[in-house]
Amino acid sequence: MSTPSVKSITKRIKSISSTLQITKAMELVATSKLKKAKETASISQPYFQAIYETMSDIASSADTASQYTSPREVKKAVFIVIAGDRGLAGGYNSNIFKLAIAEEKKLGIKPDIIAIGKKSVDFFSKKDYNIISSYVNVGGNVSHAMCRDIADNFVEGFSSGNIDLVRIFYTSFVSAIKQEELSIDVLPVPLKSTNQKSYIEYDPSPIVVFDRIIPQYSAGILHCSIEEAFTAEQAARRTAMENANKNGEEMLEKISLQYNRARQAGITQEITEIVSGSAAQGN
Repeated sequence: MSTPSVKSITKRIKSISSTLQITKAMELVATSKLKKAKETASISQPYFQAIYETMSDIASSADTASQYTSPREVKKAVFIVIAGDRGLAGGYNSNIFKLAIAEEKKLGIKPDIIAIGKKSVDFFSKKDYNIISSYVNVGGNVSHAMCRDIADNFVEGFSSGNIDLVRIFYTSFVSAIKQEELSIDVLPVPLKSTNQKSYIEYDPSPIVVFDRIIPQYSAGILHCSIEEAFTAEQAARRTAMENANKNGEEMLEKISLQYNRARQAGITQEITEIVSGSAAQGN
């Protein structure tokens, strides 16, 4: 195998150095976004928790089950799949798609899709799914009004019997180095009864109040899921760029060693040619 020339090695060093500048900048940006996203997600969590506890309390005190909690035979399902708008985040996008496809196979029917994130829109468009609505560039800018619009549509579809299951797929932020793909059922509502007597009176009745706050509850789940997914995306991208920087620096070190060897070999060759030329002239 021929030894790479100094010129070709120099080009590779410049290319890797240029790539490292980009990946380091992306790591810094992801770190900054991660910090902000964690703060935003922590603010929204108490709101959802309060709604969930209220609904659990109502479910425990109600004498009859709500239409929103009763399981059905699933003939029509909607999957809300939350992915990123960009790549370069390791397996962040591909892993959530794998989970959605795996659960589709278990379900046995092809669901309609609400795609959130450009990567989600692109993936399910290419797979020829029925995308009933799509949203891009909402990560970090999600509004409760948008989530409420989405929730109102699928809650209405569920209450009218046109939808039997609504499931969200998103990536949970566990830590800066760990993210977990999850799916949660929004409708029917998978509440766990507290088995405790409620001391709150609901007017006109617990079930009426329960059904009334279903849209807010559904929007709250969606809002929290999008924010959590965005936080996980930044963590995944930061880790991916950190690994890219480490690999790039190791590669640069190896190539720099090759460069020094090639340069030394070139100098040795020049000296040899000079010595040979001098010897020939002497003869």
